Amino acid sequence: KVLWAPWRMDYSLSQKKNQGCVFCQGLKEERDEENLILFRGKKAVVFMNRFPYNNGHLLIMPYRHIGELEALDSEEVADIHRLICLSLRALNNAFSPDGFNIGLNLGKTAGAGVLDHIHWHIVPRWEGDTNFMPVLAETKVMPEHLASTYQKLRQAFLEESQK
Repeated sequence: KVLWAPWRMDYSLSQKKNQGCVFCQGLKEERDEENLILFRGKKAVVFMNRFPYNNGHLLIMPYRHIGELEALDSEEVADIHRLICLSLRALNNAFSPDGFNIGLNLGKTAGAGVLDHIHWHIVPRWEGDTNFMPVLAETKVMPEHLASTYQKLRQAFLEESQK
């Protein structure tokens, strides 16, 4: 059995080439769409996850390169909270999920993929989004291309941020 998933090669190769913080590199560039940056706040930013668990999987993080929750200042905490709420409204607007998983992984043992730049995950969930593929084949099927998801969410963020 073969499941064609060419985007996985990008992930595999990026693990070997990546030098420095992938988030900080993306923030320095003026290529938000290419870097999957959906919204820039005052002290924090919203990225799409390039290797999502579900369509619409977002990452919210401070601009500042820090890895400890207790190192955030009060302005960063407030902006991160504001962007989490904005993200929920944008995801509801664009995709109408039935629920969300929201959290962060602190440390390698806890599952953090990027150890030194703290970030929250928002994963939209739908009734029935777990089917036989992940259960039997240990494979998650992503029904929409990242570029399509980006365009829908970018528009939803623009609409929601102007309310």
